[in-house]
Amino acid sequence: FYASYGAFYVLIFVLNKKKLGFSVVPNDEGKEKFKKSENVAFYRRQIQGPNLKYRLLLDSLVLTEKGARFELLEDGTKTRLLLSLTPCKNDTVRIVIDEIWPIKTRYRIPDVLTGEPPSEQLRVESKTKDSVTLSWSSGRYQVRVWHFPFRLEVLCDQEVIVTFNSKDKLWFESLQNKPRNLASSQRSKLEEDKNSLWRETFRNFEDIKANGPSSLGADFCLHGFQHVYGLPQHADRLRLRDTSDGEPYRLYNLDVFAADLYCRLGLYGSVPLIVAHKPDRTVGVFWLNASDTFINIQYSPSDPQGGETPPVKKRRLRPQTDVHWLSESGVIDCMILLGPAPRQLFKQYAQLTGYQAMPPLFSLGYHQCRWNYNDEADVKAVDAGFDRHKIPYDVIWLDIEHTDGKRYFTWDPALFPKPVALQQHLEKKKRKMVVISDPHIKVDPDWPLYREARDGGHFVKDREGQIFQGTCWPGESSYLDFSCPETRAWYSRCYSFDKYKGSTPSLFVWNDMNEPSVFNGPEQTMPKDAVHHGGWEHRELHNLYGFYQHMATADGLTSRSGGSERPFVLTRSFFAGSQRLGAIWTGDNVATWEYLKISLPMVLTLNLTGIAFCGADVGGFVKDPDPELLVRWYQAGALLPFFRGHSANDTKRREPWLFGEEVTAAIRTAIQQRYCFLPFWYTLFHFAHTSGMPPVRPLWVEFPEEESAFTEDNQYMIGGALLACPVTEQGAQTVKVLLPGSDEIWYDISSAKAYKGGKSLSLPVNLDTVPVFQRGGSVVCRSTGSGTCTADYQKLPLDVTVGLNSQASADGELYLDDGHSFEYRDKKAFSLRRFSMASGRLLCRSASEEGRFDCDNVVQSVSIMGVKSKPTTVNVHVPGAKSISASFEFLEACCKLRLNNLNVRATTDWDIQIN
Repeated sequence: FYASYGAFYVLIFVLNKKKLGFSVVPNDEGKEKFKKSENVAFYRRQIQGPNLKYRLLLDSLVLTEKGARFELLEDGTKTRLLLSLTPCKNDTVRIVIDEIWPIKTRYRIPDVLTGEPPSEQLRVESKTKDSVTLSWSSGRYQVRVWHFPFRLEVLCDQEVIVTFNSKDKLWFESLQNKPRNLASSQRSKLEEDKNSLWRETFRNFEDIKANGPSSLGADFCLHGFQHVYGLPQHADRLRLRDTSDGEPYRLYNLDVFAADLYCRLGLYGSVPLIVAHKPDRTVGVFWLNASDTFINIQYSPSDPQGGETPPVKKRRLRPQTDVHWLSESGVIDCMILLGPAPRQLFKQYAQLTGYQAMPPLFSLGYHQCRWNYNDEADVKAVDAGFDRHKIPYDVIWLDIEHTDGKRYFTWDPALFPKPVALQQHLEKKKRKMVVISDPHIKVDPDWPLYREARDGGHFVKDREGQIFQGTCWPGESSYLDFSCPETRAWYSRCYSFDKYKGSTPSLFVWNDMNEPSVFNGPEQTMPKDAVHHGGWEHRELHNLYGFYQHMATADGLTSRSGGSERPFVLTRSFFAGSQRLGAIWTGDNVATWEYLKISLPMVLTLNLTGIAFCGADVGGFVKDPDPELLVRWYQAGALLPFFRGHSANDTKRREPWLFGEEVTAAIRTAIQQRYCFLPFWYTLFHFAHTSGMPPVRPLWVEFPEEESAFTEDNQYMIGGALLACPVTEQGAQTVKVLLPGSDEIWYDISSAKAYKGGKSLSLPVNLDTVPVFQRGGSVVCRSTGSGTCTADYQKLPLDVTVGLNSQASADGELYLDDGHSFEYRDKKAFSLRRFSMASGRLLCRSASEEGRFDCDNVVQSVSIMGVKSKPTTVNVHVPGAKSISASFEFLEACCKLRLNNLNVRATTDWDIQIN
């Protein structure tokens, strides 16, 4: 479907809009636009090629301050490689393999890792004629390297956890000088489709490889594991599937409009991280490579040694998962994250690639977007509609039509003649605006920004050294080379208020089409032989392109405030580390129940791989949702980190009040509930920002031993406290909910009814039902009352909801700061509070010695679920003041105690005694 739909999609807008100035590729319809693995020469070479066996030269061992180095030799090809092994202080093992004597430097990814990981000193633990065992620190972890065939084993407490090169898939093509007779001899080989070493053809596109074949690959055996996750972005289930009988997973950022579901084709972004989990351990493999990458996964009950080493005695065969990575270029640079618990693995990965950026509070509210709101009057009418229907929202978005002829950093003079006044109109209500800014620049010598970019050398070049041109929304376009630090700095300055005319501090940015999308390019993207800063081919860094634009945009918004205000930037394309820069969304989806359902595992996968601030277009970008689907999508979207409604310009308008009062009321309730839970969401983002814990989590993260939860992707945890099970089936009258943990208690947040864990529940639902349960032992803070945006809700009093566990105890946190600046970081202007309940006493205490932040937030009420009997008295004590008696009501039917009119400050110590 998507293979031909992209061309059809472009054609529709050429015919409808007649603004693009280009036509689709001739005879495009009906042909495969995107490659399958069989169309990729380096993949074919590795899969079909000889199984090379490398030997590790044990006498080449050199211990360095950063680990150890060995030489590897492949006898048949005489290829010599350098293996660098580095144990890091955060229980991570880094493996780097490069040529010993390359004819030129191979590309190594800059800027993704936040710094060189601190390393440990290795020591030789033992040595035989066949292997060397190295250890570090306490000696709990070890690395054993085998001479022939080369193996590298990572052990914990003498047990092998991960084996590198267990199946002899190590592959490393050395760079070569271009042969003189390439034009004749190599072309004949291409025609026979045997090697495609220097030229590769796909459809009518020719890719000329300046360095010849440069691909690499390696395999990992994950011992004892049968469940692996990660590798976004794919429209697929949470648990990755065995690829033995089909296509491999591909990581190659592409503009795939309305992608097929359950497809392993690469989509808009890539994070080359696999997370494997079993009841007693979680490990990860991070493959740091930004070129075209394929991953094969094979689940197996076979012997982990693969038959290479005879077993000493018969034993029951352990399960294992084999993961085979194949990349087009670069070096082998991979990190094994040793966990052993999920939260430790998340921290290990965050220490490598960065923690989730702390978002401004407004960005956790609801966003209203459409391609496109017609003009200033339309924007004001939509804004007024939310007020009229008492639906809170924070941000209204403008797509490409707001510009002057698709020239970014401009405004259409007829449709948006007074952009500053429009933003001020919204800002008076504490609301914001987001505008789109894509990476392609319209070729227009009369446009000062184009001339400045051209004359400053800021564009990507083609293989002949000329400025690369491709087609996108403006027609003929050139593409900024964001891999160049000087270009990023120039682009960041474009967001300054004096350069970006019509912008104000309440204007934020959306980076789209930044895979990059090139309508007339191979696979609708930039040719791999285009040339970037430093002479690097695009093939080396393709998956970094959007990451770098995101970086430059975030830097621009930060710089315009003098470094005081947090930016908000949404990007479509991303890579590992994009979490440090802002938010992403899942791309151009479709208004169907299947797309609603798949959005949940897609967002969970992103959260598992560090990208916490993400969501899917509510309602579907294309096609028109029926009212039931729209309501269910709002209910689901309100329970995911990034919450935006968006639709294409050929869909019917779908503001929440256009479908009748019943639908409006249901959507209003979903959005209002989101706003009430903002204190909880904001606290979760604090922990994502400081510890790497994702705000939304698969059930197994919180219940690592609950094997029934390992493949569950219709429900998930929000933090450690809430279990969400959005309704994603049309016409559903009941929903099956798995309540994990046999010793857990779960409370329906609507009724406060308690359920015992360790079983599945069949829950009746209607259009208003959103199954959410609070976990016994948790405390959740929410706002009480109503408002029009986050600024209103920020001032509302709080309700502290306590769910008691079987020991009648609970705890939870609340994070507070100003919601917009970096003072929480620079001046420690924040407050982290902990609520703890045990033995009938609820305490509010500081959970951090660092922060200091005074605010007027008060706790007005406390709700306690799981109280067995009505108390006689409830006393509130604030240090330095006399204890007072609190009014309360006890709902015996649901065992809920509610304390009212407390008005105690959230940032001061106090306790409540229930007698």
